[in-house]
Amino acid sequence: QVQLVESGGGLVQAGGSLRLSCAASGSFLRINTMGWFRQAPGKERELVASVATVGGTIYAGSVMGRFTISRDDAKNTVFLQMSCLKPEDTAVYYCNARGSITHLREFDRWGQGTQVTVSS
Repeated sequence: QVQLVESGGGLVQAGGSLRLSCAASGSFLRINTMGWFRQAPGKERELVASVATVGGTIYAGSVMGRFTISRDDAKNTVFLQMSCLKPEDTAVYYCNARGSITHLREFDRWGQGTQVTVSS
């Protein structure tokens, strides 16, 4: 089993910053991709940013230049540094990790979600 534990959400004023963390634990061979998604009320879940072992980083256009994703492979942890936050960034943010448990078995796991609220 692979578990993801997120932390760092909260309430912040527009223009402020927050840093999200997500740590993976359990039994697995490797993690290929870690990323952050978000879901606002009444909207579909969308990719915010992801970082892959091979292939680099991807950002949603709406957060490019404001958010930075990084990864500590030694700690199986992914971070999302969010700056210049806007009210439209308000959502539940979910961590995602994909990788391999064995050479024949892959995993795709989600964290429990952390609320980010940006007040105007």
